[in-house]
Amino acid sequence: MNPSEVLRIVDAIHRDKNIDPEVVFQAIEAALVSAAKKNYGEEANIQIVLDRKNGRMQATVDDAPVDPEEVAGRIGAQTAKQVIIQKIREAERDALFDEYEELIGQMVTGVIQRTDPNKTTVSLGNMEAILPRSEQIPGESHHVSERVRTTVFDVRKEHSRVKVVLSRIRPQLVQRLFEQEIPEIAEGIIAIEEISREPGYRSKVAVSSSDQRVDCVGACVGVRGNRIKNIVDELAGERIDIVRWNDDMQVLIPNALQPAEVDEVILCKMLGRAIVLVREDQLSLAIGRRGQNVRLASKLCGWDIEIMTRDELEQQIDRAVTGYSELEGVESDLAEALVGEGFLSYDDLSIIEPDQLMAMGNLSAEQVDHIVSQAEQKAEQAEQAAAAERRRQKEMERIERATADADRLQAAESAAAAGTATAEPPAEPAVQSPDVAGDASPTD
Repeated sequence: MNPSEVLRIVDAIHRDKNIDPEVVFQAIEAALVSAAKKNYGEEANIQIVLDRKNGRMQATVDDAPVDPEEVAGRIGAQTAKQVIIQKIREAERDALFDEYEELIGQMVTGVIQRTDPNKTTVSLGNMEAILPRSEQIPGESHHVSERVRTTVFDVRKEHSRVKVVLSRIRPQLVQRLFEQEIPEIAEGIIAIEEISREPGYRSKVAVSSSDQRVDCVGACVGVRGNRIKNIVDELAGERIDIVRWNDDMQVLIPNALQPAEVDEVILCKMLGRAIVLVREDQLSLAIGRRGQNVRLASKLCGWDIEIMTRDELEQQIDRAVTGYSELEGVESDLAEALVGEGFLSYDDLSIIEPDQLMAMGNLSAEQVDHIVSQAEQKAEQAEQAAAAERRRQKEMERIERATADADRLQAAESAAAAGTATAEPPAEPAVQSPDVAGDASPTD
């Protein structure tokens, strides 16, 4: 091989494909060794080294120096070229893979090339990536030549190519947009502590400030809401709640449930549950449409949040104390202690850690097993009763619908019959007498 030609190839590949020269040299060496083994035998110990400065080749076969011209001649120019091309493609694939693997979770901007029902193809400059329908914001549509911002979700090798999967539904996209639109976040003054998201509908973003002079919520909203508006527009109108972060769950949970007003937060640490008490007029607002507000708040805080009024809590406490006291081996003091820790149903008791129950009631392992077994049976019975009640309700609704349909049909038939009875019969045609008929025959 011509040394100057080797250097020229390495430099061209480095510039065109953005592949490190050392990777190219190693690929060419591996290609030459692979091609040489076809002539010297697979068992031969062949080493080929290219000088990085002048491109000259040094070769050994079974530790014996060999004339590079002989090696090149034995390999054959065409064979060497094919193997080198293959190795270079592999090196290019590996370089692309490494480049985009580092971008997982980062935001990239591309131009849409094609769209179809299952996926959208996006050009990222040096390669085409796919944005699957499942990773697109619900209800969102794209068109060719549109610029779109996404995050890199997955990168994997597929034969000689690299497949890059993009996403617009991950929380990372919201975070990257905040970092781009809000300078205080990029500067490190404001930090994004947590994000919970239901793409296309609503997100909650918890933020904090390291500078007391900077209001983290106000800075994210911007003057007249211009900063948050840019993010909302990019996310196809998705609603975004900015939550002031606090390490104290007694403060963070009410913040996360805004705009609802919270009266009290009771933390049940054994269960990782927070019972949130609200007024009756705040109940639906705290829960949100289809439970969305409380669901996102739970994800944001990392606690299972249960919303109820004070009357509902008192009723559950009374039922739980009564129910636990009916279990064999559970004294009233233990029943009250369990309720105090937030265990309000047989389901809760069936998942308690045995050592916790042993410590709370000064019980043996056998007693704990017996109590938990009873709780599991009661929970199963309650579930069966609830399922039966649901079936009964569905049957009642079915009967009510059928009755209503029958009543409507009967009413329609009655109305039709009444209309027929009251309608006047059609007039009969008049019969003319023969002596006045206009077409009588003339007399003789």
